[in-house]
Amino acid sequence: MRHFGHWMERTIPTEPKGSPMRNLILAAAVALTAVASFAAPSQAGYYSYDYQPYCFIKKIKSYDYYGNLIIKRVRVCR
Repeated sequence: MRHFGHWMERTIPTEPKGSPMRNLILAAAVALTAVASFAAPSQAGYYSYDYQPYCFIKKIKSYDYYGNLIIKRVRVCR
């Protein structure tokens, strides 16, 4: 049997698009992604009315070019 035309022009048989199982899995994945994207930011900045962060002053010692001691105070809150 002889084929006419270029061999790259032949179509490759594929699975029919829009199968019910594929649509169900795709819809579930989209719904799960939407729920996760809305839930994550709401937990990130949770502060209640009586929330008080734990802060302390961290002292960093370093020396300048001439050998003088420099103490830098940095406030760290958790």
